[in-house]
Amino acid sequence: MKIAFRSGFFFLLIIGLFGGFTACQDKVYEELTYVANVPVYMDYDEFRASVKRTAPQQLSQPGKMYFYDNFLFINENQQGVHIINNANPAAPQFVSFIVIPGNVDIAIKGNILFADSFIDMVAIDITDPLNPVEIDRIEGVFPNVIPAMDIAYPVYGLDFEKGVVVGWEKKEVTEVIEKGTGSKGNRLYMDEIGVPQLGSSDVSLVGSATGVGGSMARFTIIADYLYAVHNNAIKVFNIQNTPGMALGTEVELSRTVETIYPFEGKLFLGTTTGMLVYSLENPAIPTFVSVFEHISSCDPVVVDGNYAYVTLRSGNNCNNMVDQLDVVDISSIENPFLVKSYPFFNPHGLGIDDKVLFVCDGDAGLKVFDATDPMEIHLHQLAHFPDIKSYDVIPMDGVLMMIGADGLYQYDYTDLSNLHLISQIPIIKP
Repeated sequence: MKIAFRSGFFFLLIIGLFGGFTACQDKVYEELTYVANVPVYMDYDEFRASVKRTAPQQLSQPGKMYFYDNFLFINENQQGVHIINNANPAAPQFVSFIVIPGNVDIAIKGNILFADSFIDMVAIDITDPLNPVEIDRIEGVFPNVIPAMDIAYPVYGLDFEKGVVVGWEKKEVTEVIEKGTGSKGNRLYMDEIGVPQLGSSDVSLVGSATGVGGSMARFTIIADYLYAVHNNAIKVFNIQNTPGMALGTEVELSRTVETIYPFEGKLFLGTTTGMLVYSLENPAIPTFVSVFEHISSCDPVVVDGNYAYVTLRSGNNCNNMVDQLDVVDISSIENPFLVKSYPFFNPHGLGIDDKVLFVCDGDAGLKVFDATDPMEIHLHQLAHFPDIKSYDVIPMDGVLMMIGADGLYQYDYTDLSNLHLISQIPIIKP
């Protein structure tokens, strides 16, 4: 019998057979070897049992600082907090060191020190600075702040089920992959303020009863609430009862926030694209008031009277090519506007006390101005301390505490015609 095929049917039959044949083919795999950042983990139980007091240590990699009740608290980046007796600023004395893994920011109220510890918030009783004791903890309230790594290499094997990421090892790794699909290594990209991120929430690198932080602070306390800014949010903690502190509202922001500064019932937030103002009329729920926009930049802010002072700098992850000090009129808090800009070398932190403005100008050192007339600040420089890579300052009662690349410096500014250095604690590299 002769069988005839229509051409269209025959074509579909051939395609079907060919498709079935290719679907049955085995996948081809290959080995791929490359150098990657491999995470170092700390077991969660070990991590949450790590806060402890140790003997005083030297400054090695200092970060944020905080002043309270004649004591200066200086963060040792990712390691913990130095406690320094600063009753005599001309002769500061190390008292003790608190080991706090992953610590970056601190704030104090009524002898309770609040600190971030990688993913947790911890509360430490410092009534006796020689014997600080952890008394409370809220677990998992922050993304895992990732320590510095070599961003030229991908990340391999990141798994938060294994514990807290406390560091990195650069290793050669080998994996078996389907040919042509690429490695399993991921890139960690930096956000606008230099915090690594994977595109998820998993990764991120004051008053009579409270202390005073610098302009680079991300923690501040007002009454019974601690406000912590992190990436694109304000986290509000109720600390009225400690033990018993609790995470409350989380206010989402439309931009990346870098710093927080309290002034007269409001929060002034330095972000990568402007200064935000939030009202604390209801302290449990900060509400948006206004924004002062500027070009993309990292910018701490301080406030004095009707003016906010904002530094913008280049040479960071905020895509800014401008180095300047902006003076913003906030007499109408709903409508802040720029009144003057002053060029600087590379300004970082700043502080103001009774119209005396202190600006940390990076490698150009510390600069001090009379800001009585915000429109003529450049004509009234009171002092310049060059050759110091300055980072942040806290001015208080005639003493300026400044942290820089070479350590802690303290200046006496009670006599504005004779500002002078009274003490220094140098950095000692291990």
